[in-house]
Amino acid sequence: MVSKFPAKATAAFCLITAGCFSSQANLLPFSDSPVSQGILRSSRAICTVAITVADYKYSLYGLPNDCDEYRRLLSEVHLRSAKRLLKLCEINKGFYVKAGQFVSSLRQIPKEYSLTLSSLQDQVVPYDFKVIKEVLVSNLGQDPSELFTWFNEQPIAAASIAQVHHAMLKDHQEVAIKVQYPGIEKKMKLDTRIMYSLSEFVAWFFPEFRFRWLVSEFTEAISLELDFVQEARNFETMSNNFRNNKVVRIPRIFWDLTTNQVLTMQFCHGHKVDDVVFLKGMKINPEKVAKKLLEVFAEMIFVHGFLHGDPHPGNILVSIEGQGGFSLVLLDHGICKKLDEVFRLEYCQLWKALILLDSRKIQHLAERFGVGKYYRYLPIIFSGRTIDSKSGIGKGMLVEEQKKLKQHLKALKMEDISSFMESLPSNFLIILRTDELLRSTVSKLGASKWVRLLTYGKYASLGLSPKSNPCSGLTSFALYTRLIGNIEYILLRLTIGVMNLVLWMEKLKRCLNKFYGKMSAAGKEAISR
Repeated sequence: MVSKFPAKATAAFCLITAGCFSSQANLLPFSDSPVSQGILRSSRAICTVAITVADYKYSLYGLPNDCDEYRRLLSEVHLRSAKRLLKLCEINKGFYVKAGQFVSSLRQIPKEYSLTLSSLQDQVVPYDFKVIKEVLVSNLGQDPSELFTWFNEQPIAAASIAQVHHAMLKDHQEVAIKVQYPGIEKKMKLDTRIMYSLSEFVAWFFPEFRFRWLVSEFTEAISLELDFVQEARNFETMSNNFRNNKVVRIPRIFWDLTTNQVLTMQFCHGHKVDDVVFLKGMKINPEKVAKKLLEVFAEMIFVHGFLHGDPHPGNILVSIEGQGGFSLVLLDHGICKKLDEVFRLEYCQLWKALILLDSRKIQHLAERFGVGKYYRYLPIIFSGRTIDSKSGIGKGMLVEEQKKLKQHLKALKMEDISSFMESLPSNFLIILRTDELLRSTVSKLGASKWVRLLTYGKYASLGLSPKSNPCSGLTSFALYTRLIGNIEYILLRLTIGVMNLVLWMEKLKRCLNKFYGKMSAAGKEAISR
């Protein structure tokens, strides 16, 4: 009977049936062996995806995707599906938690998913120290008591692939020791294969819902995080890049106590960068911290071309040590990306075009990035302005612009979003994710949108500076190129200077208004007496 159904209906029936068997598998008495646990995790994932596919397919059946009813039901299905994925991540733990955290940091997915999965950020249970001790002994060749004066068996931080312990070396240096969970690489290979297969199933049922790019990005990111020796090299590269920066602190690596599974570094004291209560208690201006944080990451992207790709608050500490009253401690360099030099320069050019609102240049660069069809959306993504905006950068959109934008967005389909994300180069994707994490932190610190836009514009101009990109030779072409480069650089710096002046004047206006309000209130009180 099933064979008489259309191909996709037959596949749906088979997948849902498999999901039912998978859900029953959860009730069977599986052993604790890696293979059995892998089968159990996979069965749960298949079950969740099967039910989700059926929910999307039949909840939206027969509705045109440009009507209000379709959009309302789609939001409801997104939310139900996000809750199922949240439950799956919580039960399966490990890489599923990491995958959920990865997805929640992306702006390019429906908000129902990012908001629901954001609760995974703090849901990691550490391993028992007996397990951790075995990893330490097998990697370092000695018992911790022989290597350290003291070793805190309670972790100071725990993530989905490793946990960190505080200890002191025999020479009285405090260290932080990051220990990878045993067998995690095998779990990663199995789990990511299952995720990739499931994304293929979803794409087959819903050609417009393609998430292969997401699984590929996650797999690449998690593979980088598992190599602790490469992470240690990233620490040193970052330290060298910021060697003359007095605000940035990068922990020193202890190579004799570092392997593929154990990373030993200098212990640095501090609080999470978004701990506003701590900052105010120490008389540190949160907005100043936000500005310095943006400057550090802008320098990575636009000048160095070497980016820390996971700047969530737990990976950035504020220390009270530093010339300006504080310093930023950058931790966890597992996800670092060396940007292609051509891409770095073109990304600098993109921000220059965004600041000047040069629509032709934006379109040209969008074509270079492989998303020429969607060039008009780049200013919205990065600066919050439409490509034909009449308002200044950092200002809200005019009412007319908002109406026009809503019409454009209504015309967008999921196919367009999938196509856009698939077409973006890998460098662009890691910058988008990093930028979203930074925006969230900067917002918590109370900094305005102006600060981010001006900082990025400033460092984009530095990245394009003739000093940073010298044109060798004394030929007429080289001299002409250098002259044009200098003129464009000066123009961009002048534009940013004017924007800074406007920002300063707005701050002055607010201060004067506040002062006038206080004086007026004091005058009224004096008269009443």
